[in-house]
Amino acid sequence: QTHVQNIGWQNTVMDGALAGTTGRVLNVEAINMSLTGEMANQYDIYYRVHAQNYGWLGWAKNGQNAGTSGQNLHLEALQIVLVKKGQSAPGNNYGGIISKNTMAYIAR
Repeated sequence: QTHVQNIGWQNTVMDGALAGTTGRVLNVEAINMSLTGEMANQYDIYYRVHAQNYGWLGWAKNGQNAGTSGQNLHLEALQIVLVKKGQSAPGNNYGGIISKNTMAYIAR
């Protein structure tokens, strides 16, 4: 699911469908994602975003929001990690990327 500038949260999409807009010059400001089926039973999905003016934000997981809203800022990058259920979450310094902000979502 994506939060798009001037639109807000869009409907949930699945299995390779488009999330966001094309040809409208609107920022994707935030996302959330979840696994389904057997994958959801075995793994947690962690994701964090690099948001314009904020840098790397903290980790969100399993449907939590990541990014910003109401500020007309765009996402610049996304990191996704699958972690087996029961194992520790990725650290603030993961894969050579350091989150300077512990919050995953900043709403205006």
